[in-house]
Formats: sequence, structure tokens, C-alpha cells
Amino acid sequence: MKAIETTATLKDNNKLVLDTPVPHKSKGKVRLIILLPEGDDINESEWLRAASGNPAFDFLKDPKEDIYTHADGKPFNDKG
Repeated sequence: MKAIETTATLKDNNKLVLDTPVPHKSKGKVRLIILLPEGDDINESEWLRAASGNPAFDFLKDPKEDIYTHADGKPFNDKG
């Protein structure tokens, strides 16, 4: 079984409308898992803001942690 993740909008009368087309050519029945946000869920920007201000990551501000430069490695260009 192949899994495809996408987003959708729940409209009136509980109709589900996909935000983008499903990248699959097959027709027929599919299994669907709907994840509804709970009241205490936070979005990605709130999560990143909370993580960036968390003192648990203060060690990353130490200059000794800067062990890589732009000259290290090779660029990764995903043609995906």
C-alpha cells in the first residue's frame, strides 16, 4: 500500500475538498485517515518560535559549535 500525504479543506455538509490534486493515476476506492487539529495543537511557525527561544538549545550559540563552513561539502539541489 502506498501512502500519499496532502491537505484538504472540510466544507459544508462534511465535504472534503483536496487542496492539491493527488499525484496518482489509479481510480477506485482508497483508505483515508483524517487528522483534525485539537485545541492545543500549535502550527509550525509557533513550534519553531518556541524551539528557537528554548534555553535547551543555548549551547548552539557557543562559537565552538560552528564546526562547518560554506566551503564544506557539496550543494544539494533536489530535482525531485
